[in-house]
Amino acid sequence: QVQLVESGGGLVQTGGSLRLSCAASGRTFSSYFMGWFRQAPGKEREFVASISRSGSHTYYADSVKGRFTISRDNAKNTVYLEMISLKPEDTAVYYCGASLRLGVLTTAPEYDYWGQGTQVTVSS
Repeated sequence: QVQLVESGGGLVQTGGSLRLSCAASGRTFSSYFMGWFRQAPGKEREFVASISRSGSHTYYADSVKGRFTISRDNAKNTVYLEMISLKPEDTAVYYCGASLRLGVLTTAPEYDYWGQGTQVTVSS
């Protein structure tokens, strides 16, 4: 089992940047495929980005390609989401998820563990 704690959210103006972090407990972090999702009020949780266990492969939603970068540091049990050129439509609660499933995981039901979320608000 793994516990996840997100941090780094906040209020930023359009065009600004933020770096989210997700710290994981346990000694088997490198066994988990990791992902970032977001959920705006009244909407379903949507895929943002995911990263393979080694960090060598990354995947992005079309809406964030070229603006967001996912990375991980297995020595620090942490996954990051670097966000630049933020837009008001990026406003949401951002969650990190962990999964032991195989394959490229881009949907919320494929993830077994979730953090509590961190709020990102982009003002226009």
